[in-house]
Amino acid sequence: MNKKEEKITMIREFSEAKAPSGFEDEALGVSRKYAEGLGEMEEDHIRNLYIRRKGNSGKPMMMMDAHGDEVGFMVHSIRPNGTIRFHNIGGWNPASLPSSKVLVRNTEGKYIQGIIASKPVHFMKDGDKGRTLEISDLSIDIGSSSKEETEKSYKIRVGEPIVPMTDFSYDEEHDVFMGKAFDDRIGVAAMIETLKRLDGEELALDVTAVVSSQEEVGSRGAKVAVNNVKPDVAICFEGCPADDTIAEPYAVQAALKKGPMLRFMDRSAICNPRFMRYALDLAEEKGITVQAAVREGGGTNASMICLSDKGTPVIVISIPVRYIHSHNCIASMSDFDAAVELAVAVIKSLDKDIVGSF
Repeated sequence: MNKKEEKITMIREFSEAKAPSGFEDEALGVSRKYAEGLGEMEEDHIRNLYIRRKGNSGKPMMMMDAHGDEVGFMVHSIRPNGTIRFHNIGGWNPASLPSSKVLVRNTEGKYIQGIIASKPVHFMKDGDKGRTLEISDLSIDIGSSSKEETEKSYKIRVGEPIVPMTDFSYDEEHDVFMGKAFDDRIGVAAMIETLKRLDGEELALDVTAVVSSQEEVGSRGAKVAVNNVKPDVAICFEGCPADDTIAEPYAVQAALKKGPMLRFMDRSAICNPRFMRYALDLAEEKGITVQAAVREGGGTNASMICLSDKGTPVIVISIPVRYIHSHNCIASMSDFDAAVELAVAVIKSLDKDIVGSF
């Protein structure tokens, strides 16, 4: 297997991991597999995974962060007809959900196939048509005909996680991934690839990578992680919403195959402008294609990191993902590679004085 095939396999395994917020176990298992030998690993009680790079020795601390959770759902209750009422974990557009396949975990840890069902058009009344769809209008149908069958035969219970059922693919000719959970598993893969590229390098910084939990429900894992890592400077890796099929051409700031996007601000944080300009200037110097953005919505773990200690300087290196927070997302290997190249260049170039200047 060549290096590109290894990266594709890693991204595939991250995409296919079933790990919504609060249930990150499978994502951490994949992380441990690919980070083996890169440093000391440890987990905390909220399921953050810390990877402390070999060679750390009391220098200023660089924290790399990428969240291991994905948006998903949870079993709320079971209706008398056997269908499942569910609640969202993270942000979804309800209009994108009907007829989508999902996997519902049961009491034995087995995943049961289901379909997100809405009222068929044949039974709609005039008041139903054109009405904004809500999660509460939907059910998950696993083929059961009663509450008892769902509970006793399928062994479904309240509180179990539900994830999209999606096939992963990579089209090498057109450099396109399709799959689920690129927010933020493609970021976790990029962070681990960065660790691999830094392995054995002499650095002026120590490095701790964190596969953080529960970002999709309010950056809860990152809030714990910064207290443990105590970083002097930080990089967040993200899968960000691509806007090249949505925005007016002049306003596109996160296009597929145009390199990673670095955001000056979003709804949750204003990234350190000195660190931002440093990273953008370095990208230009190194010939790394990047995109700069001002985001009117959204948020990342940078919101927690930049408020830690004395206000930790942080940038967000984001890989554009079309149709994020849906069952089927699109991303590009070229953007993944550029994100890793930029992170490696930034970390290798930093020292105590430069970090202090931020």
